[in-house]
Amino acid sequence: MQKYTGDPAPLGLFGFGMTTVLLNLHNAGHLQMSSIIIGCGIFVGGIAQVIAGYQEWTKGNTFGSTAFTAFGMFWLTFVAILVVPQTTFGASFKTDAESLGVFLFLWGLFTLYMFVATIKLNKMLQVVFLSLTVLFFLLGMNEFIESKMLGKFAGYEGLFCGLSAIYGSAAIVLKGVYGKAILPLGERKAD
Repeated sequence: MQKYTGDPAPLGLFGFGMTTVLLNLHNAGHLQMSSIIIGCGIFVGGIAQVIAGYQEWTKGNTFGSTAFTAFGMFWLTFVAILVVPQTTFGASFKTDAESLGVFLFLWGLFTLYMFVATIKLNKMLQVVFLSLTVLFFLLGMNEFIESKMLGKFAGYEGLFCGLSAIYGSAAIVLKGVYGKAILPLGERKAD
């Protein structure tokens, strides 16, 4: 039997949370889209989450491996959606609002069923996945109606979601270091 020396969840949660916070500071109107957000989307939100997903897979955690790998690939795809049309070879592949709205709605559906799975896990994950479901649907809707107010509201909702994931990362790291819960995760009581 293989011995595991660490929990990949804090890395995955931090990668997701950091990138979500940065992008939604932009959505809320506080940051310009920049190489900081793009770089974070590739490396922290994308690659780091895929690594965490692989590590969850080696532990036999279907939920963790699916969540981290899928959302890591979401960030890599999202960066490609933003960057490819800015290149000479990709200029003809500019994304229209309707296609982006459908893309975001489909991610909302995926996140919704992942939220349902969190009901058997802990409150922290429930908060992250429920707020992320809402965020995807808000962002998708905003692509269809193009409301500055809705986009800004989605940005603030996304900040809450991202900060919730960072909280979860911190809670798991601190529990591992101190051997007891420092920040509560809202653990589910055994049936």
